[in-house]
Amino acid sequence: MTEYVDRSEPEAGAAPATAAVTPADAADAARLVAFGLQPKLLPARDQEYADLLRRYREDPPFARLADAVAAGLGLIVLEVSPRAGMAVSAAEDSVFAVRMGDYARRAATDSGDRFLHGLAHLAVAAMAYPRPEDLADDGYIGRVTVNGVDAFVRQACRRLEERAEQQGENTDPATDAPGLEAAWRIWVRRSATGATKDARRLPGSTTGIVGKAAGFLTESGFLQRTGDDHGGTYRTTARYQLQVRDMAGSAALTELLDLGVVPVTDGTATLLPAEETDDLELVADAGLPFHSS
Repeated sequence: MTEYVDRSEPEAGAAPATAAVTPADAADAARLVAFGLQPKLLPARDQEYADLLRRYREDPPFARLADAVAAGLGLIVLEVSPRAGMAVSAAEDSVFAVRMGDYARRAATDSGDRFLHGLAHLAVAAMAYPRPEDLADDGYIGRVTVNGVDAFVRQACRRLEERAEQQGENTDPATDAPGLEAAWRIWVRRSATGATKDARRLPGSTTGIVGKAAGFLTESGFLQRTGDDHGGTYRTTARYQLQVRDMAGSAALTELLDLGVVPVTDGTATLLPAEETDDLELVADAGLPFHSS
């Protein structure tokens, strides 16, 4: 007679089965990622967000599930913490990616302005975190002003122009066919304010371009507006620090920092003499927090 074996019981020594992922788990993971896509929302102000954040930090399988949901959406998880929430950055092929060309087209009709907008974003990042130790310190808060950023770019432009003249480069390229390597030349030709009769600054002025950049970063949860002095004053957020850390290796940002920026807090900007380096050349389409088109 054949002996019956009950196959419903696990064999001795077999590894215990991993708990199955439930639809509720998947929904919670997706909900956490959705919270992360709301940059102005802080865990301290939303109990559900705080609870999901705590679960992510205490439940490794749930954390892996949330990471997988983010990856499937083309998002890169930069940090998950009480200070930043679930901070994510869009990969270049993500539907959530913002590209410099799209941003500039919404901001202005002049095709040349896209390069100026990219330069403005780079300058904000460079001034917000002028030293590596500032970028590495979680408690550091950068402060920038619209007028200060414009003043910094103009001083950087003068220094780049001096280097170009010393090296015998063409300092008068066609303005209708710029590359970001020539954006500094266009910047110095543009009016700083171009105010209208009622004292409003024109969107196409350089302070108007910086103001647009600062406004976009504020709407994206990267900056917080703190006042109206010096064209508008702003402080950085934890999310912006993480974003700049992620992009800190970009050649264009490095080149701006190599000019010798000192922190700006009062709407003015100064440059220290920089060490001799290779010729500075800004990278086309570089601009935080954008991807190239």
